[in-house]
Amino acid sequence: MEQIKVGMIGAGETGTPLLRQLLDAPFVGMVGVADLNLDSPGILLAQQRGISVTDNFIELAEQGSSIDIIIDVTGSRKVREDLRRYMQFSGNTHTVIVHERVALLMLSLGAGKLVTTRHDDSLAY
Repeated sequence: MEQIKVGMIGAGETGTPLLRQLLDAPFVGMVGVADLNLDSPGILLAQQRGISVTDNFIELAEQGSSIDIIIDVTGSRKVREDLRRYMQFSGNTHTVIVHERVALLMLSLGAGKLVTTRHDDSLAY
């Protein structure tokens, strides 16, 4: 079966539930998970499942076209800007960056209700 190769930035409160869903989907291949806190629940879950982890999200972006989608669930404007800047600099036109709002939509669809996070106030573009 063909898989969509995914990397995730942010493995805490928002990222962990989404990571669980992604890991359970047979059509998703998790390439790596990044979080500054290597003891976060999502990082520990990724390690248990044999997924590469890092505290440097640029390491995910450096994998170029071997990642189809990078999901940013940090709620950090700086991470979002640095990731976009790196992707432009590297010339990677293959990988799509998914913003936290889209990730929350995906989680909400799975839950059958609107899911909110503590990041909600900081999600403005």
